[in-house]
Amino acid sequence: MITFMTNWFTAYGVDGITAGYLATGVLVIFIALLSIAGNLITRKVILRLLSHFIHHNKRYKWDNVMLERKVFHKLSQIVPAIIIYLFASAYSLMVIERFSQAVIVLVGISVIDALFNSVDDIYRAYEVSKNKPIKGYLQVGKIFTYILGGIVIVATIIGQSPLLLLSGIGALTAVLLLVFKDSLLGLVAGIQLSANDMICLGDWIEMPKYGADGDVIDISLNTVKVENFNKTITTIPTYALVSDSFINWRGMTQSGGRRINRSIFIDTASITFCTDEMLEEFNKIHYLTDYLRNKRHEIDLYNLKNKIDTSHSINGRRLTNIGIFRAYIEIYLRKHPKIHQEMLQMVRQLPPGEFGLPLDVYAFTNETEWINYENIQSDIFDHLLAVVPQFGLRIFQKPTGYDIKLGLKGPMIK
Repeated sequence: MITFMTNWFTAYGVDGITAGYLATGVLVIFIALLSIAGNLITRKVILRLLSHFIHHNKRYKWDNVMLERKVFHKLSQIVPAIIIYLFASAYSLMVIERFSQAVIVLVGISVIDALFNSVDDIYRAYEVSKNKPIKGYLQVGKIFTYILGGIVIVATIIGQSPLLLLSGIGALTAVLLLVFKDSLLGLVAGIQLSANDMICLGDWIEMPKYGADGDVIDISLNTVKVENFNKTITTIPTYALVSDSFINWRGMTQSGGRRINRSIFIDTASITFCTDEMLEEFNKIHYLTDYLRNKRHEIDLYNLKNKIDTSHSINGRRLTNIGIFRAYIEIYLRKHPKIHQEMLQMVRQLPPGEFGLPLDVYAFTNETEWINYENIQSDIFDHLLAVVPQFGLRIFQKPTGYDIKLGLKGPMIK
């Protein structure tokens, strides 16, 4: 074709050299126009028909994901490059042929990248993706694709075999290991995290070293993203989850129970033996009726068996208001509909200190959702704090300005 056009220009009086340049220029313009036409036909006709077919296909969902990730759009960009390559190869346009090959490889890399993203999106639609994420492995695949694609492009442009460039990379192994250190550590860490089921999407993790306290929203090759409860995002290196310690609250969620571990501080000066009048009042409390009957019978038998003189309150066994209050809390928790009855329940005394006697409540709610858990815990302690005076006890707290004011007014009133 170039010879024909050169002869045609020469027939009109154009010298041979100029005619050759003109013929080449016309051919390049023709190839460019043909490439543009091919690109327009691919995008405006073929892609629209394909999109219409995919949107109306209700059986499969993976094709919609590939369409959203623009896999087909990027693939369509290879058409102009193929047209240019075919014409350049046919007419021995070496430079254009090489660059068109490089463009084909570059388009192929972008298509593979979009395909990897599509695979990740499709995989995330399955429940197994929460426990076994593959994003890190796909990113490794992308890295190898970019490296190999870059080598092929450079080799194509300079007209050398890609194998020749690959053989030279061996000398750069140490440099590559240094450059991709984080990626290699992340890959190994990702395998360990997945194999040992240490973390998955949606887990609530706590890692104070990195200021992370929230839900895992993304696990990639190099980083793990955590959305904290204040809606900030903390990024943690993947390998740090293997080398450092962190708390994963998944076990709490899966168990169906969330722990309550909070103390009520009792003023030790209000602790005393129970009088008959106090026991009569306590006996009116529904939860304590059976307990007091059985306990008083047990104590009476013990004192009678051991011939103990009960005329003095120190002798023998006696009920105390703190003991009865502790028993009341235990019964109250066993009767509470929001307490997990299959898990550990305990009301214990901790060592007394400057803030009084800590009465520790240890139990598990049967709801793990944060708001519900806090409401249940608050309701329980609302009740317990309110009933403390009914047992002749006082809550310990440091004196406030109001307490000091009442103390100063006391002698004046008298």
